[in-house]
Amino acid sequence: MKSLCVYCGSSYGAKPVYAEAARALAKEMVDHHISLVYGGGNVGLMGVIANEILRLGGKATGVIPQALMDKEVGHRELTHLHVVKDMHERKALMAELSDGFVAMPGGIGTLEELFEILTWSQLGFHQKPIGVLNVDGFYDGLIAFLQNQVAQGFVKDNQASLMMHETTPLALMIRLQTFVPQPSTKVLDALAAKTLLP
Repeated sequence: MKSLCVYCGSSYGAKPVYAEAARALAKEMVDHHISLVYGGGNVGLMGVIANEILRLGGKATGVIPQALMDKEVGHRELTHLHVVKDMHERKALMAELSDGFVAMPGGIGTLEELFEILTWSQLGFHQKPIGVLNVDGFYDGLIAFLQNQVAQGFVKDNQASLMMHETTPLALMIRLQTFVPQPSTKVLDALAAKTLLP
């Protein structure tokens, strides 16, 4: 793994532990010679992790839409900065540049990015590892909700397991680097279910 896409908030959150976790993840990435790919911002946790990567001598690549760059939230001191036309192009390029994905605490945009990349994995569009850094229980509710989707028959166990989760950057990094992709069965499962309908 040479590059990791990190989804995280453009806010700092209510607790200092979130920024501390962003800096800890940055250190693990630099220690493992893994470069950062992220949304290109210089605010919130986005700015924290990018600045820490750079401070430690690592490489940080940002991808940001022109509209956000115009609002002066773009980070202008990155190793590489790609300014794109919209959010769709942003997410596609971030995925293309990355060997894996991590969601840190964040808002609606972070969740949207996480679930889109999970959906792409579920459908077999990529076979890259996806992890959630569950800082101070931030993602406990989401993890429980996903398990409820399994229990209610809307998500398969193997699909839910695509979202790995750990509470420390080191443990998550180990999971990401030892991930073994499995063939997607989503389309075959849908076809099989269709044959069972009356």
